[in-house]
Amino acid sequence: MGEDPVKLGLVTSMARPGGNATGINFFSVETTTKRLGLLHDLMPKAARIAVLVNPANAPIADATLRDIPEAARAIGVQIQVLKASTSREIEAAFATLGREPADALFVAADGFFVSRRVQFALLAVRYAIPVIYNSREYAEAGGLMSYGTDIADRLRQAGVMSGQILKGAKPADLPVIQSTKFEFVINLQAARALGLEVPNSIQLLADEVIE
Repeated sequence: MGEDPVKLGLVTSMARPGGNATGINFFSVETTTKRLGLLHDLMPKAARIAVLVNPANAPIADATLRDIPEAARAIGVQIQVLKASTSREIEAAFATLGREPADALFVAADGFFVSRRVQFALLAVRYAIPVIYNSREYAEAGGLMSYGTDIADRLRQAGVMSGQILKGAKPADLPVIQSTKFEFVINLQAARALGLEVPNSIQLLADEVIE
């Protein structure tokens, strides 16, 4: 999960979960500042960035809205908050950007949003707005850019832990693993569709550039 499992009461501590659950913490909220910074690196003249959260996913929505104002002040941009919990509300959020333009859009981490990644890619082109996401799945589906933990590494770690449990280990004794691998992905096809030039300096930071 991306939230803090201790704060949510799922485990007693990261080192000693203590119950019948353990797993991987992949820092979906903690990468907020980094993602906002990367978006601003691409759009250095941006003065206003919209932030889309899913109010139905309160832990991540609340944490994002708690952390992002300070990150925005640090780079000198204003924040416009949008909310969506359904496909129709995602459409409405982009329509709002059509009426009240922002220079870019920051999409909060959210499982439902990931399931609508193609919709996001199409709407971003329709409304000509650069968007950054938390997972490479968005960039692979036509989104502009993403920064977050390495999905393949997360799955590998989950497999290792599952193997330990199948061999008799107790979840209570297996520390919650914290992801250490992160990846920055840029989709140049999406950039061209938006009429954006991605500087070489930013491309060199990427772990993968989709041509």
